[in-house]
Amino acid sequence: MIELPAGVRDIAERLSHDRPAYVYDLAGLAAHAAAVREAMAGVELYYAVKANPDAEILRALTPFVDGFEVSSGGELAHVRATAPGVPVAFGGPGKTVAELSEAAGVARLHVESPVELRRLIALGDGPVDILLRLNLDVPVAGAALTMGGGATPFGMDDDGLRECLQLIEGEPCVRLCGVQAHLASGLGAPELLGLARAVLGRARELGRPEINLGGGTAVSYTDPAARFDWAAYGAGLRDLRQEGETLRIEPGRAVTAYCGWYLTRVLDVKRVHGRRFAIVTGGTHHLRTPVTKGHDQPFVTLPGDRPDPEPTTIAGRLCTPKDVFARDVPAALAPGDVVAFAMAGAYAWNISHYDFLMHERPEFHYVT
Repeated sequence: MIELPAGVRDIAERLSHDRPAYVYDLAGLAAHAAAVREAMAGVELYYAVKANPDAEILRALTPFVDGFEVSSGGELAHVRATAPGVPVAFGGPGKTVAELSEAAGVARLHVESPVELRRLIALGDGPVDILLRLNLDVPVAGAALTMGGGATPFGMDDDGLRECLQLIEGEPCVRLCGVQAHLASGLGAPELLGLARAVLGRARELGRPEINLGGGTAVSYTDPAARFDWAAYGAGLRDLRQEGETLRIEPGRAVTAYCGWYLTRVLDVKRVHGRRFAIVTGGTHHLRTPVTKGHDQPFVTLPGDRPDPEPTTIAGRLCTPKDVFARDVPAALAPGDVVAFAMAGAYAWNISHYDFLMHERPEFHYVT
């Protein structure tokens, strides 16, 4: 059972008939972030801005995080303007010379390759604090996405690592602080702790005390009540950490997904070749998450459940059969009802193709 926060319900009841809205429950986000912060005591917590860079969300998170992780020059500029003075880590493959120059001295750089390191050294700035991103050959079964554990565009294998170590030796422009290894996403605490053991083992061979384990914390759209076990993960990392080591994680989706709601009204309900469809004012041009991940987006309806729900496919109004939020889900919808899609606080609006068909953009509201 999904519970609609009172503040979100108030906005839903006043929703325009034509214009969808995003609502971010900042009070709920702060409570969740505080609980994560407490569970991860002794481990540095950076928020992965790519999950949701909304300025109000970043401000709400600032009291609870040790820093922000960015993956572009645009994100770097946005974070520095929104949360000045908060530490920043700059990751991601394919950094341009301009981005390396902008980040040098103001962010910890996650170096992805020997080519990237050469570009950084050629700038002559420094010393720049860097972490070398590792792509370890370890199993990552069960992950939603794999960025390591084999041949991917992310990070370096042992050959790349050795080349970087040779380049760094005696080089005053860079200061090697440690390693970073974001190997997979969508894993539970036991699986992430298994990967952490592998990363820590490799990092200790290099004798560098700073280890960034990336993100990867699981989020379930099929069971919104099932949450990542932050307490077990924090306790496990504290057990693994040795004296003098700094451990850091960079979660994104699991921090902000639950604070976001996408509200849209039902325009039409019809039956086509025996199947029931509800067409809403919004679409995946606003909330691309379900079509991207191939799931039914969880939702609640207003004014509430009617008797005799039928299997209903909730679709948007784009000119593509891929514009679907949920397929054949039990619902008793009528034109004018509001559908409040939950778990829309991460990889939602910011990854959506909102200029397709040039529909009006949604409103944005914040519950504090």
